[in-house]
Amino acid sequence: MQYSKHNIFSKIAESESYYIVNPLSGQADILEPKEAQKYIDQNITNTQAYIDKGYLVEPKEEAKLFKKKYLDFIDERDSDEVQLFFTPWYTCNFNCSYCFQDEYTNANDDVKDEVIDAFFKYIDEKFVSRQKYITIFGGEPLLNSPAKKESIKKVIAGANQRNLDIAFVTNGYHITEYIDILKTARIREIQVTVDGTQQVHDSRRMLKGGKGSFSKIAEGVSLLLENNMPVNMRMIVDKDNINTLPDLARFAIEKGWTESPFFKTALGRNYELHHCQTNNTRLFKRIEMYQEIYDIVKEHPEILEFHKPAFSIAKFIFENGELPNPLFDSCSGAKTEWAFDYSGRVYSCTATVGNIGDELGTFYPKIELKEDLIEEWEERDVLSIKECNNCPVQLACGGGCAAIAKSRTGKLHSPDCRPVKGLLELGIGLYSVS
Repeated sequence: MQYSKHNIFSKIAESESYYIVNPLSGQADILEPKEAQKYIDQNITNTQAYIDKGYLVEPKEEAKLFKKKYLDFIDERDSDEVQLFFTPWYTCNFNCSYCFQDEYTNANDDVKDEVIDAFFKYIDEKFVSRQKYITIFGGEPLLNSPAKKESIKKVIAGANQRNLDIAFVTNGYHITEYIDILKTARIREIQVTVDGTQQVHDSRRMLKGGKGSFSKIAEGVSLLLENNMPVNMRMIVDKDNINTLPDLARFAIEKGWTESPFFKTALGRNYELHHCQTNNTRLFKRIEMYQEIYDIVKEHPEILEFHKPAFSIAKFIFENGELPNPLFDSCSGAKTEWAFDYSGRVYSCTATVGNIGDELGTFYPKIELKEDLIEEWEERDVLSIKECNNCPVQLACGGGCAAIAKSRTGKLHSPDCRPVKGLLELGIGLYSVS
């Protein structure tokens, strides 16, 4: 018998106790200092309990379990719902300070009706047996012009004809002008980015020309919630705005947003993708960001009414009383996520859509797919990435984002490593005393 290669063991933040988590066996425990020291010294006395929980294993038996769980994961993924992104244009009315599409060379054309028809014909044929929904992406999809409104109406009509939910990723500025159109759709969610309260948000996410956007976005969020439309408010975080998280949380609480069952939140890390940002000194490494969030939440616990950070799988464990299934692949690109744009091109995901050189084929004017590249995306998981093979956190990390990995290394089958051990230290420390 030996310790499982999938044990994740470390000291809990601001505690003398330790945690042990095993994503393969689905077990997690907090160990008091004396028991933890026995584990460190490999001198445990409750051997059977460790065997029962999969912390102590026969390597051959663990390999069999790994293979079984992997096959279960593939079977489940192959039957999962597919998210189909459609980008009707890359035009945007904002001049955000950290836009990753600002150097794209796509023409600012309007989508043609025949491209929308071709998109629906393609998904009818290629995803006929799959559960699916559509997400409208940009650029900014909700632009206030008659032509663009008609295009959005046509996409919604196509989704409604097929009884498909539809979601929007929007900067939120023209929600009030689109509310009647949105009411005609089966809305899955509206994702809106708000980077802090008014002064901070307006310094980062301004209209072209410099005008602020916060007040109009807030009006739109309230309108969506009044109409029982699910809102996913996302804050893009870096060193310039992270200290405003408590202010934004209080603002949302005071507006009554957090009381709505249709309101949820997400924190996204500002990072470089495809090209360097002008001011990249403000960017956090992932563990740095979560350390800051941990410290801020400890000082301002009311934030948890607005947002509960994931800290890898820590939040899941405390909310569900169990571990999630092992994560053999955290990249959904070209598996349960595909992206399509107004030019007729096919991409793997939102991180690659519109980036010249990342296209996987076309659906218009004719279907031509680069099957070798698609297969490369489909085969990427922790088994195909050599750096993941002996990593104890592989089943909580899943190899990370393929697009980021490729942008950084030039190789799709390379890791975008997640600092799982450190995140669990912080998350278990926070949620075990909350």
